[in-house]
Amino acid sequence: MEKVRFWRGSESRAAICIGIGIGFYGNSETSDGVSQLSSALLHANHTLSAIDHLVLEMVERLGEAVRTELTTLEEVLEPRTELVAAARGARRQAEAVAQQLQGLAFWQGVPLSPLQVAEDVSFVEEYRWLAYVLLLLLELLVCLFTLLGLAKQSKWLVIVMTVMSLLVLVLSWGSMGLEAATAVGLSDFCSNPDPYVLNLTQEETGLSSDILSYYFLCNQAVSNPFQQRLTLSQRALANIHSQLLGLEREAVPQFPSAQKPLLSLEETLNVTEGNFHQLVALLHCRVLGASASTHRTSSFLSLDPCHCA
Repeated sequence: MEKVRFWRGSESRAAICIGIGIGFYGNSETSDGVSQLSSALLHANHTLSAIDHLVLEMVERLGEAVRTELTTLEEVLEPRTELVAAARGARRQAEAVAQQLQGLAFWQGVPLSPLQVAEDVSFVEEYRWLAYVLLLLLELLVCLFTLLGLAKQSKWLVIVMTVMSLLVLVLSWGSMGLEAATAVGLSDFCSNPDPYVLNLTQEETGLSSDILSYYFLCNQAVSNPFQQRLTLSQRALANIHSQLLGLEREAVPQFPSAQKPLLSLEETLNVTEGNFHQLVALLHCRVLGASASTHRTSSFLSLDPCHCA
């Protein structure tokens, strides 16, 4: 009879140990999901910072060109009114490009920082992971010492481990209660994650639904909200280039002093066009990768609270 009780107790404890091992695996998978989420947020922060930097650099370059080279060029070409008109046309085009570009830095002034969110998520996850590891280790130790007590038929060890088991049970119930509360709070996210994250981000950032839908969904059904600005900017840059070539062909033979500001303007235009192509690439939804981070968040949270729901 004693042997039967021993083997039954051993079997139950062995099953518990297997469950604890599964808990370690689930905790590790959850930690990996949070790491992927943090990496996606850091990547988004880097991309958004690069967009702001490129826009600021191009606007400053064009503004400097309008204030210096184009002003100097107009003064040099003053005797020829048609050439002055061409230079003023280039000025208007440059100002139009700068105005269009300023609307592309859509994250400027947004109170939500992906970098701060990534740091907060990593901070919380660090303590969550540690708490679960300690709880699982405590459960494992209780299980092993109980098996030891059963093997040696030590009543006092079994009694102590039984008391410890009650403590672990209370802690486990508390953990399950916290997970259940999280699952209830995230029930909308679990059932339909994309609209939930989209609406929450819109509330926190104040960005338009067109911009957020483009980056979160990133499919052919959603058009690029910046396409019109990009097209107008590209056409304006092409017009400036044509006007500068025309001025170089017509003005330099008559006004040699116009060559220096024209060369400087062409250099500024070439750098601006290079930065513009980089900006077009960065503004594409696939580069920002917001849709990927959304799915990573879904997979991370589905490991635990969503299953509880």
